[in-house]
Amino acid sequence: MTEFFRDIPKVTYQGASSPNEFAFRHYNPDEVVMGKRMEDHLRFAVAYWHSFAWPGGDPFGGQTFDRPWFGDTMDLARLKADVAFEMFDILGAPFFCFHDADARPEGANFAESQRNLEEITDYFAAKMEGSKTRLLWGTANMFSHRRWMSGASTNPDPEVFAYAAATVKGCMDATHRLGGANYVLWGGREGYETLLNTDLGQEADHMGRFLSMVVDYKHKIGFDGAILIEPKPQEPSKHQYDYDVATVYGFLCRYGLEKEVKVNIEQGHAILAGHSFEHEIALATSLGIFGSIDMNRNDYQSGWDTDQFPNNHAEKALAFYEILRAGGYTTGGTNFDAKIRRQSLDPEDLILAHVGGMDTCARALKAAAACLEDGGLEAARKERYAGWETPQAQAMLQSDLAAISADVLARDVNPEPRSGRQERLENLWNRFV
Repeated sequence: MTEFFRDIPKVTYQGASSPNEFAFRHYNPDEVVMGKRMEDHLRFAVAYWHSFAWPGGDPFGGQTFDRPWFGDTMDLARLKADVAFEMFDILGAPFFCFHDADARPEGANFAESQRNLEEITDYFAAKMEGSKTRLLWGTANMFSHRRWMSGASTNPDPEVFAYAAATVKGCMDATHRLGGANYVLWGGREGYETLLNTDLGQEADHMGRFLSMVVDYKHKIGFDGAILIEPKPQEPSKHQYDYDVATVYGFLCRYGLEKEVKVNIEQGHAILAGHSFEHEIALATSLGIFGSIDMNRNDYQSGWDTDQFPNNHAEKALAFYEILRAGGYTTGGTNFDAKIRRQSLDPEDLILAHVGGMDTCARALKAAAACLEDGGLEAARKERYAGWETPQAQAMLQSDLAAISADVLARDVNPEPRSGRQERLENLWNRFV
């Protein structure tokens, strides 16, 4: 055992009236919701990067956290893993997620970085033998180092493209070795700053070819998990190619990958794209590309991605309603891509942030499930579109404009608008949250 979380007890479910800070009030892993254990519905994951690699900086100030594992040696990387798995155990977290650069120090060259990754992968595997925590997904950090300043797969330098391909292969191998349920690609620098030096068509073709190589390699090594893209409109690039779910779907269709790749949707990224979280989830499920989510929130008074822990169950219930309505997760889960505030210095802050986030999501899940089981919203939705169930309406979809026009003239069609009943349905929703 390390000393970092000394005297912090394992967090257990104690109910809504518990005065204990280190207790779940709403997240009961064994509670059955819609025929499934809550733990199996939510599939919580801890993000390695924000919890153990982030130093507490922001655009205007540097490190505020003083962690005993900060440094660039393999001994410190192993200490970081020891502390991480202790936290997973305290929380009873079923999953974690990591980038390569979160877990291993950067080497003097690619070969050394790869050896470091392989060594820490073996260390993770040994830690997992004594833990319930599994790997939800792995990924490669291809945005922080200066080599990625002009992109990875979209970089104008073919040597950077090659380095990116080698990096992703190594990370996919690590994810496969650890039994990961998914592999994620976030194109933080896959975009552009100015069109004055950018060839959009060439960069899109290179990104499409790169993703095809990822899919081919998945099948070559027998990786059973899903390949996921995480949409984001901008930041750090001025304009990123994976702007939102609709943009990603169009990209996948353009390169024939819509049956091979799904999306990992983040709350904060959805907001930056001008959407709601639930919109992005509903669109992804309707297109058949929903995979997983990154759970967090933005500060709505700030114009950037603040990655705060969720604390509004009513807001999150809308997202979980869409997930439940689509049948729930398959390989995906609820990853806390969230970080404590840079003034929250204590080990307890890191634990309690996750406790609050897990409780918020549990309340949201139960509210969404109760509303879905009630059936009122779905009945109203079905009633609104009931006219399309008639044989005449279905036949019209197989017709043409001239025939439809003739029918409108013959029947003297003059439809009257019908209420969408939004406020009534909002009142119905509010009964459950």
